[in-house]
Amino acid sequence: MKSEDLAVVLRQHPFLGHLSEKHLHVLVGCAANVHVGEGSCLIQEGEIANALYLVRTGRIALEMEVPPRGSLRIQTVGPGELLGWSWMISPYRWHFTARAVADVRAIALDGGCLRQKCSEDHDFGYEILDRLTRVMESRLEATRLQLLDVYGTVVEVHG
Repeated sequence: MKSEDLAVVLRQHPFLGHLSEKHLHVLVGCAANVHVGEGSCLIQEGEIANALYLVRTGRIALEMEVPPRGSLRIQTVGPGELLGWSWMISPYRWHFTARAVADVRAIALDGGCLRQKCSEDHDFGYEILDRLTRVMESRLEATRLQLLDVYGTVVEVHG
């Protein structure tokens, strides 16, 4: 895919809505198309976290190992959502495994490239981190509601 096409695809993803043209072009330099077949792992718990994935099609199950229960699905992400923010938090390790439950097409944004671009252009960095923290807050709220559903009481999360 040509970089012009990649810019169009990036512009269409909800995570990047209303991002300036200048910042969009910064992202193009960090972006690549990826395809993951159903049943394949996109990321593996404990490995180096090296990308932010903007999901275009398909569904991805987020799983974690819970001894002695084995692999436990904690969430599923799909089109218009993103996967992974561990690329921005040292020591840059995945905290879960992500497995395609349907063929996935996504844009992979290289984590090292993103960290460098955020460091070089603080306005760009602020835009990315502001968007990521909104996603994090939403996911934490979803987790809180899951805990409420499982345990039947309000669980207070401090952060």
